[in-house]
Amino acid sequence: MSFPAILVLEDGSIFDGVGFGIEKFEIGEIVFNTSMTGYQEIITDPSYKKQIITFTHPHIGNTGTNDEDMESSKVHASGIVVNEFSENPSSWRSTLSLEEFLIKENVIAISGIDTRKLTNHLRENGSMGCCIAASSQCTKEQALKYAKDFAGLEGLDLAKEVSTNSTYIWDEGVWPGYAKTTSDVSIVAYDFGIKRNILRLLAENVGAVHVVNAKTSFEEVMALSPDGIFLSNGPGDPEPCDYAIENIKKFLEINIPIFGICLGHQLLALAGGAKTSKMKFGHHGANHPVQDLETKEVFITSQNHGFVVNMDDVKAAANVELTHLHLNDQTVAGIKRTDANCFSVQYHPEASPGPHDSRYLFDQFIENIKK
Repeated sequence: MSFPAILVLEDGSIFDGVGFGIEKFEIGEIVFNTSMTGYQEIITDPSYKKQIITFTHPHIGNTGTNDEDMESSKVHASGIVVNEFSENPSSWRSTLSLEEFLIKENVIAISGIDTRKLTNHLRENGSMGCCIAASSQCTKEQALKYAKDFAGLEGLDLAKEVSTNSTYIWDEGVWPGYAKTTSDVSIVAYDFGIKRNILRLLAENVGAVHVVNAKTSFEEVMALSPDGIFLSNGPGDPEPCDYAIENIKKFLEINIPIFGICLGHQLLALAGGAKTSKMKFGHHGANHPVQDLETKEVFITSQNHGFVVNMDDVKAAANVELTHLHLNDQTVAGIKRTDANCFSVQYHPEASPGPHDSRYLFDQFIENIKK
């Protein structure tokens, strides 16, 4: 059921559209995602907490939704913005339409928006506070105030908000088939907002995975006798996650193998003395070129982050080596420690959605563990 809706940015930009999903209002940081497929995986990625996603692909909803494409247990995005909403999905895998799914998940969406104009505006002016609202729930003046009052993501620790409450074991491989791991290697994965496909690839390529809360202590983790530590993706600003940074420093001291992705990559860099910065509009999409500086190969990668490790800090550090470079803007896309058995990347080698070019990194992790 559609309803009149508005999208109001903190700079006063107003977009009128047609709402679907839940008739309510939400506030968050508005970003744009350039992926052509995988909208269900994107909106269920915990890294999008407190963000409103603009999809640049013009048709969203045409493949419906299903239980297998969930990257977490629920939708974490505050809302979604599309140009044209496909009300009648066509896919043999679909069990619910996108609107039915959003209603089930209590999420608001808006269609009929000139997403090309909106994306160009965000590229020029940067991501900003935004209010997405059913017109029945608040006026444009109220929506503008809400957008201006949004404090932003800098200084905000969201990893602890999306993390698991209790430790659990994941041993399910990638689908179809869901083969359980046969490896005797044991991994502890810190859940800062972990995606399920990361867990599937860890289980299939590395070993059984103990998933722990973001604030789990070094001593509690070592009591699980891990062969390696995985640092997951997640939302928000990495610098306030001091509990994670201190734990990582302890893991570095004992030289246990570490692999970090996205937020985990940033936390590993922070533990080595680097700093991070908020990006103008971030990297959100499945088509970002990254070069492996050792092999000179270029990979197309899936990315979702609004913060980045400072290049000058990486170059100045005596024990950190730049391994991967983002070719669009020359930002840090991967590092390794020269004094410890660990590495990390800013992008998502598990994709979902996105290309499978970088899945070799899971093989690299198991090789490091077996050394």
